[in-house]
Amino acid sequence: MAIVAEPIADVRRRVREVRAGGQRIGLVPTMGALHEGHASLIRRARAETGFVVVSLFVNPTQFGPGEDFAKYPRPFAQDLETCRREGVDLVFAPAAAQMYPAGFATTVHVAGMGEKMCGAFRPGHFDGVSTAVAKLLAIVQPDAAYFGEKDAQQLAIVRRMVADLDLPVEIRGCPTVREPDGLAMSSRNAYLAPAERKRALALSAALAEARQAVLAGERDGRRLAERVRRRLETADGVELQYAAVVDPDTLDDLARVADKVLVAVAAKVGGTRLIDNVLLRNL
Repeated sequence: MAIVAEPIADVRRRVREVRAGGQRIGLVPTMGALHEGHASLIRRARAETGFVVVSLFVNPTQFGPGEDFAKYPRPFAQDLETCRREGVDLVFAPAAAQMYPAGFATTVHVAGMGEKMCGAFRPGHFDGVSTAVAKLLAIVQPDAAYFGEKDAQQLAIVRRMVADLDLPVEIRGCPTVREPDGLAMSSRNAYLAPAERKRALALSAALAEARQAVLAGERDGRRLAERVRRRLETADGVELQYAAVVDPDTLDDLARVADKVLVAVAAKVGGTRLIDNVLLRNL
């Protein structure tokens, strides 16, 4: 059964005990509202480490003005049940005042990677993500931390931060988990009305077309991005924000696709902002 620890000192004490016993520690950072995508991260951590920590923290610093911080789902009891079912050893559920106490004045900024794509529409978002993740890594000190590839920009930024700061943790990217109809799993899917959910399938459909185009030999990055852009700009009820064809590690735009490519999109469906991507390697 998962043990819930809120004080940071309790988390550190438990981690020290576990490490002294020779176990590897895995961390799955989340904002709660756990779904099958999160469960897949937990299972990967369970398979690769001996002690699994899941953080449940709706991080206020990654939400901008007018975003959905206040209404973001917080089904704490349901999340604990998921953690228990998946064999999580420790749940860290800090209050915002613990993570950002009075006088907190430090921000982690990964230059050049957080201002494009989602960052262009959510200024400061990735500074909030990087700062919270850095704190979680410092508190838990895991051997490995697990992130979903659906949040590909976040994953690339976290990897850059960890490399630049020489943090002793392996960052594991895990495949996107999808609904049977192709919609990428997301806690924000709960916001979608039935008709909006059907419209949201345009994102995964456009990415599937991009994947097929690449596998069929398309190597022009600009042409590939334009293909996805046209597909989504003409989709009913979809307000496209961007369609990007980039290197998955650096997030640099690709004029020409070589051995790997990330095709990423963001769009609003109704009032809900959704992201999705397709990652292709070893082309």
